[in-house]
Amino acid sequence: MQKVASLPLPPQDAQEASNALAVCIGDAIDAGGGWIGFDRYMSMALYAPRLGYYSGGAAKFGRDARDGSDFITAPELTPFFARTLAREFAPLIVQQGLPAVMEFGAGTGRLAADLLLALESEGALPAQYAIVELSGELRERQRQTLADRAPHLADRVIWHDMLPERFEGVIVGNEVLDAMPVRLFAREGGRWHERGVKREGTAGFAYQDRVLADAEIPATIAAIPGDHDMVTETHAEAEGFIRAVGGLLTRGVAFFIDYGFPASEYYHPQRSGGTLMCHYRHHAHPDPFLYPGLQDITAHVNFTGVAEAAVEAGMQVAGFCSQARFLMNAGITELLMTLDPNDTRAFLPAANAVQKLLSEAEMGELFKVIALSRGFGTIGADDDLHPVLAGFQRGDRTHSL
Repeated sequence: MQKVASLPLPPQDAQEASNALAVCIGDAIDAGGGWIGFDRYMSMALYAPRLGYYSGGAAKFGRDARDGSDFITAPELTPFFARTLAREFAPLIVQQGLPAVMEFGAGTGRLAADLLLALESEGALPAQYAIVELSGELRERQRQTLADRAPHLADRVIWHDMLPERFEGVIVGNEVLDAMPVRLFAREGGRWHERGVKREGTAGFAYQDRVLADAEIPATIAAIPGDHDMVTETHAEAEGFIRAVGGLLTRGVAFFIDYGFPASEYYHPQRSGGTLMCHYRHHAHPDPFLYPGLQDITAHVNFTGVAEAAVEAGMQVAGFCSQARFLMNAGITELLMTLDPNDTRAFLPAANAVQKLLSEAEMGELFKVIALSRGFGTIGADDDLHPVLAGFQRGDRTHSL
């Protein structure tokens, strides 16, 4: 496969692993009669055993390409992210009696370690911290991070390789939903097509569209007004995951933090190119067929679909707002001011990192936080039955979903 301009070449062993995954994907295309849906391609590229991006050994998370990583997340950027979440979670653990925390998509384990340390300082340590993680490589990184950063708390952490049947407590997922496979759709000349994947040449792949009959068009897509040409996505897997969370959560609150929009913005006519994006060595680009298994493939989250799936599963939407508003409501600026501004070597890097979390030009507006609750009664009906979530006290946008 040709290298995209400005992107570095992978080392030989990584390229060989990518080539092996390409063979598997090619076999799946052949078995499908020469075509598979993009969701199948994305699932294999990210999660194929031992070869997929998240199931293989790539570094993934880090500060820049020099450490072999592809992108940075909020927990890696600054511990103030976890400390602020701890301020939101502590009353749920202490006042509401929620006994445990469960994290999806724990990455390097940095959020788990920093969150446990922050909850300890808040006097709100959970009895157990569960991590749902399919990747053995990431589990080992998480264990090492916990051993390095919070060794006295590591024995509180357990791992699941599948969803537990029941859970009571606080759930957190940072940048989890965007990595779930999506279906691609293209409207051309007023006709909807599903955009899938075919072979291209001897070892490459390319898009191929198939016309859909009216009965095959998902309701979300069929409802998009106009007849202009566009490409967009649907999120059946992420919405199914939210329903599964609703099925296991007996009592508690689930917080999901990710980039995305309500449906009215997601499917706006001006967003005609869709949201699919790839990340390789801290370069963002649009080619999902480059280096299969070595790059991240993501799509923005349709938070309306998330909210609807949650309600279908018996949960309530307890809050929805921008990441900036949530973090400020929960006290991130107060935490930052515990540092001495005169100590510029410590304060300035910390302030710059927090600014990146809050800035509209960075992560502050694009990233959203949604809270889904179960087992507390009707929100607003009785203040003693439902927890007050400080992160949504100002700037809540639940009405926009």
